[in-house]
Amino acid sequence: MRRKIVPWLFLAPSLGGVILFTGLPFLDVVKRSFQDAMGTRFVGMDNYRAVLANSAFRLAAGNTVRFLAVCIPLLMTVSFTAALLISAGSNIGRESKGAADTGDRYSVFRTTLVLPMTIPAASMVLVWKILLCPDGVLNQFLSGASGRTWQVDWAFSRWAFPVLTATYLWKNTGYDMILWLAGLQGISGELYEAAKMDGAGVFARMWYITLPGLKGTFGLVGILSVVNSFRVYREAYLLAGSYPDASIYLIPHLFAHWFLDLDIQKMTAAAAMMTAIALILAVIMGMPGMKRRKR
Repeated sequence: MRRKIVPWLFLAPSLGGVILFTGLPFLDVVKRSFQDAMGTRFVGMDNYRAVLANSAFRLAAGNTVRFLAVCIPLLMTVSFTAALLISAGSNIGRESKGAADTGDRYSVFRTTLVLPMTIPAASMVLVWKILLCPDGVLNQFLSGASGRTWQVDWAFSRWAFPVLTATYLWKNTGYDMILWLAGLQGISGELYEAAKMDGAGVFARMWYITLPGLKGTFGLVGILSVVNSFRVYREAYLLAGSYPDASIYLIPHLFAHWFLDLDIQKMTAAAAMMTAIALILAVIMGMPGMKRRKR
């Protein structure tokens, strides 16, 4: 009993702060989503129906779902591949040249991929603007390579969604890679050695050892990737402003406009719906890890 209580005692200050400053206010938001703007009259599901009937909400929700559907698998695949390459290279180098030399060499790759996390969003977007504006580096390079003038405003064209996707991947790949590396280090090397002795190839070891051993990590990386995807609004806003191209008009853009109009009913109803969807996604992404712990 004492072992079970002690961790909760350490967590109590943080949990208390979350409940007081986040949990209780959100419960008030849920309550207001069923009331009128003054919070004095119960209106049932009217606010939710108004949100679902709003064309701007449908556009923003569709773009957000598309962004999640494209970016989350891409991010997890790219970061997992990077982690595998660095882990495999470190193991090969450790066997041939020693652990110290290998650690110094491959720490450069890890640092390079993690570096975007340390750059402020405003500074990062400024660099992207220099690259992607009509007179930017990318257009100048394409003009020199093709022999014709390029003046594409990449952030306000049909390329806006790929630009935002690339920004998100560049910013978050290193973070997820570190998590994958931590999971890979938790898999015993003896399992791989035994599999090699039994004649298992690279793909067999990947399928029967690596992937099952990373089920818990998969859930953690998935949940954090979903959470970080909702923070891409900073990049979208700094890159294209409050009224970006329609393909990257996201839920936070809509919330900002409703906040300026003090449209409390729609804001509270949409917030409750988006939170419910985010929780469902988090549970789905975390199911592999929960199943593994039960076993």
